[in-house]
Order: sequence, then structure tokens, then C-alpha cells
Amino acid sequence: MDRLKQAALLTRLIERLREQGSWCGETHIQKSTLFLQDLMKVPLGFDFIMYKHGPFSFDLRYELTALRADELIRIELQRPYGPRFAPTDHSKYIQGLSLITLGKYEDRIEFVAKQLGGKGVTELEKLATALYVTHRPETGASVDDRSRQLTKLKPHVSSESARTAVEGVDRIMEEAQEYLR
Repeated sequence: MDRLKQAALLTRLIERLREQGSWCGETHIQKSTLFLQDLMKVPLGFDFIMYKHGPFSFDLRYELTALRADELIRIELQRPYGPRFAPTDHSKYIQGLSLITLGKYEDRIEFVAKQLGGKGVTELEKLATALYVTHRPETGASVDDRSRQLTKLKPHVSSESARTAVEGVDRIMEEAQEYLR
């Protein structure tokens, strides 16, 4: 996907997350982008690895920096809570140049925003890690296998919390099917 379309999709995702009450810090954008790309099949082209707080894309971090440099997003500082991202007026122009792409994926962006927008970073870490292990063939398909893999990757997550996250991802995946037809 070319950078213009990618920028339009990312700025629209940020808008929709904020509309759903998301803090919209980098963690929120990272985890939501993972769901948009890996679950909802929006071809953004970011590589995610398991990192400190779950799946993380350095490519996406660089792209967020580039979007700031291009004045398509800005950081709002909210002491004592930290930075959050917001689209700028320039992002509307870029979105206007990508109406076909946005139209193709708008419902998927909206779905991800509704599913994740109200969640905090701790819950997002668990859900994103659950999605990450679910999409790894070596993990196994059962809830128990995936829960064990999640706690192996994230030892601070209890077995009960891991199971809840895996079951939550299964529910989200099931609901997502209507958008993927």
C-alpha cells in the first residue's frame, strides 16, 4: 500500500479511536493497528514483533513520527497522563485524496475502534498478545494452548487473565467475520 493511502487509514483510525473514548497514545494505536491489519485484513504492511508490552511495530512507530513531521497528526500533552495523538486539519485533505481506499475499509476501522477504543493499555496488551499467539501456527488452536503461550510470553499475566483475553479475542474474531466476507 502506498504511503498516502496508509496515512489516510492511520489518521482515520486515530479519529475513530478518539470518538470511541480512546486515550489514543502510541500503545492504543499500535494495538489497534495490529487488529486492523492482522484480523481485519487491511494491508497496511507493518511488521509486528513481540516486545515489552505485547506486539509492537517499529515500522509503525517510524510512520507515526513521519506523520507528525508531515503535520498530519500532532501530539497533545495531558499532564500527568502523557501524550496522545490527534489528527490535524491536514489529515482531512489526505483522507480526501484516498476516498476509495477509505470507503473500502471504513467499516473495518469502525469495528476496531468500537472494539478497542474504550480499553486501557493493560487490557490492550493482553488482547493484542492473544491475537498475536492465535495467529501463530506453532501455538495450537485450543483456548488452553493459546492461554499458556500468552502467559509464557507475558509472565506477569495470570492464567485467568490470559484465558479471558483469548476468549475475548475469539469473540472479536467471530464478530469480525461479517466484515471480512
